[in-house]
Amino acid sequence: MSSTEWTAVCRVEDIPVLGSRRVSRAQGLPVALFRTADERVYALLDRCPHKGGPLSQGIVFGDGVACPLHNWTINLADGRARAPDEGCTPSFACKVEGGRVWLDADELASKGLDLPAPVAGPCSKTAA
Repeated sequence: MSSTEWTAVCRVEDIPVLGSRRVSRAQGLPVALFRTADERVYALLDRCPHKGGPLSQGIVFGDGVACPLHNWTINLADGRARAPDEGCTPSFACKVEGGRVWLDADELASKGLDLPAPVAGPCSKTAA
C-alpha cells in the first residue's frame, strides 16, 4: 500500500472566499480550486460536464458552483451535477495544512486527461 504524495499548489488566501483559482497542469485541463464561505476548499477539473464550461468562472454558493454557461449547479465535494441535470466532472483529493492547499500528486498528473477541452465559437472540420 502506497501513501499519498501531496503537492502544494497555493496558499488558502490565494483563493477568494466564494471564488476560485485555476491550477495549470503539465497535461490536460486545469484544476479549479474553490473556497466556500465557511473556509472549505475543494478541487474539480475546470470543466462542466454539460458543455465544458469553465467552472472557475462560475458563482460559488453553499457547497456548489453554478456553471457560467448554462447555470448547471455542480457539487463541489464530488463534481456531480444537481438534479434534474445529470453528469459529473472529476474531483481531486485536496487538503489544507499550514495555510497551504495541497493536491494529490498522482491525481494531478493523471486524472481527467482523456476529457477534451471545450471549443468556443464556430468551427469546421475542413478549411474553407
